[in-house]
Amino acid sequence: MVAAGVATFAQLYAAQAVLPAIAHEFDASAPQVALTVSFATGGLAVFVLVWSGAADRFGRTRIMSWALAASTILGLAAPFSPDLLTLVIVRAAQGLALGGVPAVAVAYLAEEIHPGHLARVTGMHIAGNTVGGMSGRLVAGAVADVGGWRWGIAADSLLGAAAVVVFFIAIPPARGFTPQRRGTDEPGLGRRLLTSLADPGLIALYCQAFFLMGAFVTVYNYLGFRLLAEPFGLSQLVVSFMFVAYLAGAAGSTLAGRAAEWFSRKALLLLATGGMALGAAVLVSTSFALVVVGLLVCTTCFFAAHATASAWVGHRATTARAQAAACYTLAYYVGSSLFGWLGGFLYDGPGWTAVVGYVVGLCAIAASLAILVLRRRP
Repeated sequence: MVAAGVATFAQLYAAQAVLPAIAHEFDASAPQVALTVSFATGGLAVFVLVWSGAADRFGRTRIMSWALAASTILGLAAPFSPDLLTLVIVRAAQGLALGGVPAVAVAYLAEEIHPGHLARVTGMHIAGNTVGGMSGRLVAGAVADVGGWRWGIAADSLLGAAAVVVFFIAIPPARGFTPQRRGTDEPGLGRRLLTSLADPGLIALYCQAFFLMGAFVTVYNYLGFRLLAEPFGLSQLVVSFMFVAYLAGAAGSTLAGRAAEWFSRKALLLLATGGMALGAAVLVSTSFALVVVGLLVCTTCFFAAHATASAWVGHRATTARAQAAACYTLAYYVGSSLFGWLGGFLYDGPGWTAVVGYVVGLCAIAASLAILVLRRRP
């Protein structure tokens, strides 16, 4: 599952590290080039429920294998895009394919791992996703600094291909779930989906993914533009190293998974959300050292909140787990696509301070919903 995370997230966010370079080549604005990220995550969101239904029909590991193979082929085609529109279309198709992994990963773990250890293992899985996203961004940024953004995205696709091979070799067969065959009395996809939407607590958890992921992606989409400009004036290579902060996110998700075995999930979620807002607020500083600290705090706390909320979905959804996990993933990537794109208009308009206020506001909405709706189920 770590290999699947590397393959998925190295490719999903490959363009994020090189957005300024893409904008320069195609003479495009920040919100226009951000579509290469938003359409990929939006494509994933659009197809995630389809993948969850297919996983119930054909099995968890088979669907993840098909999704990874298709997305890697599309990723290798992306660097040959002659214009921005073609690149956006290819990235959207790649997102559709990549949805097969996050759509069923949490359900797969919930069915294979003892409930007492699910939060910890989910935290480790998210840490693997985090390392994949970080390594992909670092590789793309470093290679692009030497050979341009096309070589940067190509390098990420090759990294993803290597991880896919590891996944094919290492993934154990599912033992906790038997694929549903046609003609059985099992409820259909529509009924399973309604079940996953009937619990207000689950809906509140989906909203955590929606608002917090939107805030988080906004930070990483546009912080690179700010660090390249004055008063920082950093190079593309140096800016790409901001993604090393993802290591703090890996630590945060792992620690949150362990802490959830001992402390209230709601308290952990609210603490992490508050820390994320605080870290984002520090990013208004013109001191590079403070910006680094703020980014580390924001990243650590986001992944702690994400690990807590996603594991909570696995615990709370006693039936239709694949659809509950898919709904969480859908909200996660719709938030990424929508809020990450809208943040570009704030950056091009009022400026970076408005972007930070926007991020803090999204965190406040998520925290309010958690306080008002989430209750511990007996």
